[in-house]
Amino acid sequence: MKRISIYILLAAFVVSCGSSDKGELVGVKAKSKWNAEKPYGMTLIPGGSFTMGKQDEDMAGALNTPSRTVTVKPFYMDETEISNSEYKEFVYWVRDSIVRSRLAEEADFMNAGLELEDPGRKLAGYEYKDIDTTDASPYVKYMLEMYGSLGNVNSPSMGRALNWDEDLVWNPEDFPDESYVYVMDSLYISMSNSFDGRRLIDTEQLEYRYYWLDIENAAKDKGNRHNYIKEEVLQVYPDTTVWVKDYNYSYNDPMHQDYFYHQAYQDYPVVGVSWGQANAFCNWRTQKKNNYLRGKKNVTRAPDYRLASEAEWEYAARGGLDFGNYPWGGPYTTSDRGCFLANFKPTRGDYAVDGALYTVEVQSYNANDYGLYNMAGNVSEWTNSVYGESTYYLSSTMNPNVTDKENKRKVIRGGSWKDVAYFLEVSSRDFEYADSARSYIGFRTVHDYLGTNIK
Repeated sequence: MKRISIYILLAAFVVSCGSSDKGELVGVKAKSKWNAEKPYGMTLIPGGSFTMGKQDEDMAGALNTPSRTVTVKPFYMDETEISNSEYKEFVYWVRDSIVRSRLAEEADFMNAGLELEDPGRKLAGYEYKDIDTTDASPYVKYMLEMYGSLGNVNSPSMGRALNWDEDLVWNPEDFPDESYVYVMDSLYISMSNSFDGRRLIDTEQLEYRYYWLDIENAAKDKGNRHNYIKEEVLQVYPDTTVWVKDYNYSYNDPMHQDYFYHQAYQDYPVVGVSWGQANAFCNWRTQKKNNYLRGKKNVTRAPDYRLASEAEWEYAARGGLDFGNYPWGGPYTTSDRGCFLANFKPTRGDYAVDGALYTVEVQSYNANDYGLYNMAGNVSEWTNSVYGESTYYLSSTMNPNVTDKENKRKVIRGGSWKDVAYFLEVSSRDFEYADSARSYIGFRTVHDYLGTNIK
């Protein structure tokens, strides 16, 4: 009897599978055709091989940047450096999420024991969103019973959803009740630290928390996955004091006060951002995209936004010109009409001869042949690679990148508004410590291209 049942099962399998594929191996078919989507504000870098490193008679530079042929895969890269306006969206999201979390927690405390319809409820509209389980699926009911939510169990609220539908009130005269005043008051600097009748937001409270998996070490050690989940908590507001601290006996206070704050500089590159803050921005940008895709019922996860490797950065900066000194080729920093081709320090003490004393808008000068702006000058850019005199010798020739959690020196590329022309060369490399923020260092992000069929 048991043998007959097995035969029936096998027959059913043959009938069900053979109806469309005729018993042939056809592979698992996706429900929809995959089409690569070009991220907004990015350009496709086609990938390929190139000669990386110094190729001239710069003997000192060639000691740690020897020329060699390497290959990188295709990827997307931001056309411009991340601007103040773009980074400010990140800061505002962190600020608003903190305020909404505090309002929701205060609402829980104030309304404990009250019915939803009670007119005495405080902070109505700012409570955590409740999940309607009336017609919930078995999955939803199970998750709520086992984990208490459907969201991120690593979050401070255990994934309870914040209410983003209710607008936040920022004008003190319009605060709805004392509970709201109490929460908002906690976000600002103390009265004793205020001056000129102004109370400013305490930027040290603007912290972003995220988790990431140390895939490289996890793959090598084959250990428990839990041991390789890392938590990061970083203050996200740029260090605006870099305009003062970077330069002794120099009057740069207007830049300190207004560069990140004032709308006049919204299209200028963000500075005063550490390597860690740049990575936090990448994580937030990834989460923002994936949250959108989940809202569209799209099960496909977008590749992570990240910092470019040193090799990717140099390949993109060259713009397809393999042996050029600069993104535009070279060897000169001016056009045939005598116009400067980048924002840097052409001569000693003369910062403004190229048209700007400090930074310029991110979409200034001419783009290189890949459509990338300011790959030389304006601000130096963080990369994902660590700096070492021997990293060129250690790294692979396929997608080369040396990472070391213990090495705090991170490669910066491209030169800046305060640098001489040497640092603008596509093969020149420099470094800064990961926890440092400077008035001349910014960043741009990259995004993996899935597949290799570029049309």
